[in-house]
Amino acid sequence: MHALLRREGWEIGRDACERLMKLAGLRGVRRSRQAFTTKSDPANRLPGDLVNRNFTATAPKRLWVVDITYVATWSGFAYVSFVTDVYSRRIVGWNVAATLKAEVLPLQALEMAAWQAGGSLEGLVHHSDHGSNYMSMVYTNRVAELGAIPSTGTVGDSYDNSMAEAVNALYKAELIRQQGPWRTVEQVEFATLKYVWWWNNNVCMGNSICAPLQKWKRRTTLTLNRCRNSSGNGQTGRN
Repeated sequence: MHALLRREGWEIGRDACERLMKLAGLRGVRRSRQAFTTKSDPANRLPGDLVNRNFTATAPKRLWVVDITYVATWSGFAYVSFVTDVYSRRIVGWNVAATLKAEVLPLQALEMAAWQAGGSLEGLVHHSDHGSNYMSMVYTNRVAELGAIPSTGTVGDSYDNSMAEAVNALYKAELIRQQGPWRTVEQVEFATLKYVWWWNNNVCMGNSICAPLQKWKRRTTLTLNRCRNSSGNGQTGRN
């Protein structure tokens, strides 16, 4: 809330923000303890860790993190897969299904992300945990076909994929536990669609990327246009 108010132009400290929230009867949502959906296959040869907990990138489509979470519904479990771009913090791919099968759940999220990125992921680092769905042949082959470089953390260490797990935790805290109980997988899917749109267009992504993503896109477009104009006029770009 403090970051949101600062983004909207209010000069306010954290303590004042906290006092106002108490007066208004508001409080932030709390994350619950995490349940694990990762089942690794010890027979698989795993890619190395190219991230080493350094979840930063210099531009979009350089590093993606992926993970799976679950939602309990009255008709069974709904499994949710997210693909997150580390630089922009956007959810670039997602899928909801009633199964954990690689070709049904995470592969479709990857295909969505690849389509939005133009079809080629040449040079992009794809970071996941050791779940058997991410290490399956059908999934790893598709990652290679797209030109991405696979990366995984160490076995049994959630911190090695902490950014992806943070996205899952916020999704559960901000949507799933606020609007349940959930009746069907289809209900979760439709709610997730709306949540992803809200996340990508309205969420303040922390202090490092606090401006809305649309503003970042406009700034990037203006900068690129200036560079093109400068090069076309034979200028060096100096003022």
